[in-house]
Amino acid sequence: MVNTASFGEAGLIQAARSGDEAAFDSLVGPLIGPAFKLAVVFLRDPAEAEDAVQEACLKAWKNLHQLRPEASVRPWFLSIVANHARSLRRARWWSVIRMASMPERGDSPGDRLDSNLDLDRELAKLAPTDRAALFLSFYLDLPLSEVGRILKISPQAAKSRVHRAVVKLRLSMVEVVP
Repeated sequence: MVNTASFGEAGLIQAARSGDEAAFDSLVGPLIGPAFKLAVVFLRDPAEAEDAVQEACLKAWKNLHQLRPEASVRPWFLSIVANHARSLRRARWWSVIRMASMPERGDSPGDRLDSNLDLDRELAKLAPTDRAALFLSFYLDLPLSEVGRILKISPQAAKSRVHRAVVKLRLSMVEVVP
């Protein structure tokens, strides 16, 4: 095992390809949190999202040789997570996503929490790819070129998807909030 502290991303990739687990951990470790949140966006279940990220890590380790030398690890790994989460979602087409019963809106101090629940409910109504585009663009603050690479669409399509999702969300929230 080599000391990877002084390696850049290219050096870490090369070391990881040579079997250095610490180098792979240095590359993928910081991405686990965002990857988990991305998987939750698709699957809407934290336990399934954890499993999806774990499987994506294994796929990334096995397929590290497929990472192009000039490519960045972040979009490559997040696209593996997105693809795996998508495939899990398709595999469980028969399942029903359970949502907790929402409390009634009132004039209590919990109204702010209710508006967050309204937003969550409206986000859940969006298509998983639309939620993912919003998450990648606004939460992870990724450029549209990376959003496109992760979702396997062009940057222009990513921009359109984000815009359409925001418009849908804005329209549905106007209907929800009095």
